[in-house]
Amino acid sequence: MKHIILPLLALSISIPAMAQSAHDPATLRDKALNDKVAWDITEGLTTEIGPRQAGTEAEARARTWSLAKLNALGFKNARIEEYQMPTWVRGEETAEIVSPYPQKVILTALGNSASTGPDGMEAKVVYFPTLADLQAAPTGSLDGKIAFVSHAMHRTQDGSSYGAFGPTRWVGPNVASVKGAAAIVIRSVGTDSHRNPHTGNMRFQEGVRPIPAAALSIPDAENMVRMFERGQKVRMKLKLTPRNIGQQTSGNVIAEVPGRNPDLPMILVSCHLDSWDLGTGAFDDAAGCGIVTAAAKHVMDAGQPKRTIRIFWAGAEEVGLWGGRDYAAKHKDEKHAIAMESDFGADRVWRVEYNLPESAGDETGKITAALAPLGIGLGRAPATGGADIGPLIAAGGVSVIDLQQDGTRYFDLHHTPDDTLDKVDKEQLKQNVAAWTTVLSIIANSETDFTPDAK
Repeated sequence: MKHIILPLLALSISIPAMAQSAHDPATLRDKALNDKVAWDITEGLTTEIGPRQAGTEAEARARTWSLAKLNALGFKNARIEEYQMPTWVRGEETAEIVSPYPQKVILTALGNSASTGPDGMEAKVVYFPTLADLQAAPTGSLDGKIAFVSHAMHRTQDGSSYGAFGPTRWVGPNVASVKGAAAIVIRSVGTDSHRNPHTGNMRFQEGVRPIPAAALSIPDAENMVRMFERGQKVRMKLKLTPRNIGQQTSGNVIAEVPGRNPDLPMILVSCHLDSWDLGTGAFDDAAGCGIVTAAAKHVMDAGQPKRTIRIFWAGAEEVGLWGGRDYAAKHKDEKHAIAMESDFGADRVWRVEYNLPESAGDETGKITAALAPLGIGLGRAPATGGADIGPLIAAGGVSVIDLQQDGTRYFDLHHTPDDTLDKVDKEQLKQNVAAWTTVLSIIANSETDFTPDAK
């Protein structure tokens, strides 16, 4: 009998040990450095779908593709959650300097731009070196004129320059309309030197007249500044014919790795499925969807985690966070422990930031130590999350972990025709997957109460 009991006892001890080692963060991290899933998703979306502007037929095809892919990878409860949203689509877009030095310029309409009409318009251009200069202009001083706003955005690793110069696009057109402008062109909010304009969304406040609004490629914007520096008066001919096509269907794609303990609040990992129409949306944000999904699969393949991991591919992020807001509204009564998002390209993760309760100190220590071999350091700022999980975080009760990617070249590609698959570095993509897998393996198997501390 003794000879039977001892092997059984040894077996009873080894089973939990095996389960624990299967989710060993270092083991999963190193395995994920050979990941192929993230590239497969990124390549598939950009090749088989291409541009995926929100509310369009292309975005609908992307949802169908995504659902099939998530099911094929073995995730559970894969589904599409649809919603309606107003939809703007691009038309013709041409421009030229009429005087003093006649030449064509390269530009693209900004999201929600009004149309010039099919015949276009011609007007005097008024130059403002910064958005602040435009804001200081007297009301009515731009009647019938085209406002031109420049700026001097520079590369930063953390992307902080976007917060400083993004308002030129976000609110510049609204300000120009209030000042009486017939149209506005801005220097693209970007850091490249290519003749590729950067599109992006903007909105007019209620009661403000929509006007045609476009972004010049950076070389063209710099060329026009030089004309003004010569003391010349500049006239431009502009033609933009975008349209608002009314309410259209968009949607989120969701799938899960079910946890062993349904009483533990879930982990939400997010990206966005839609893209702008100029490129194929590889950097922004097919790569993000590949990263978070590959990491969830590595954890799933190691054995069922304690917590459910929910994969959230948001729709309509670029044009107003429609997917994020719809998710927060539909799932506000479900318990979420931690939310994370990948939406800053595909270059290496260099910093981790936390917004966790003090009781999660052991987990933050484990994560930080396990990420160190990947060259990832600890940031001191609190994690804030990404755009698509923002509405859920704002509702309260959800903690956040940010894996900050190197954004040095992100705004070379952001919202341009250059956002294509060849810009994705496979090795850096794998490092992202390894970092995400490391974090998920720890937090999805933790029973710590991640409820945020009361402020």
